[in-house]
Amino acid sequence: MGCDGQTIRNAIHAFNERGLECLKEGSSRPHTIHAAFQGERLEKLRAMLHTSPRAFDKPASLCTLELATEVSFEQGISPERVTGETIRATLARLNVHWQRAKNWITSPDPEYDRKEACPTG
Repeated sequence: MGCDGQTIRNAIHAFNERGLECLKEGSSRPHTIHAAFQGERLEKLRAMLHTSPRAFDKPASLCTLELATEVSFEQGISPERVTGETIRATLARLNVHWQRAKNWITSPDPEYDRKEACPTG
């Protein structure tokens, strides 16, 4: 049949348990999902995100998800490189919602809005 003997034994056991239902294609999703950050690592991640990236010798003053993945690996908070989505999902588990930084720069100049809207040559 071109497959391993254990694969055949697994198919026989599945047939004995579920009958013809075992022939239907199932999900390829893993049955268990392991959280990348648990326990102490979770608290270290939270503390890291409340620290300026400049404290970790990064040129930015605001933390992005990608920067958080880089720093968490460099600091040993995560044993392997994770994605920004992993950081976002971890924060969601903590009921913390990641928000993009907003531009809060304002000028005391009363003509600021007019000057800002004017294209420069």
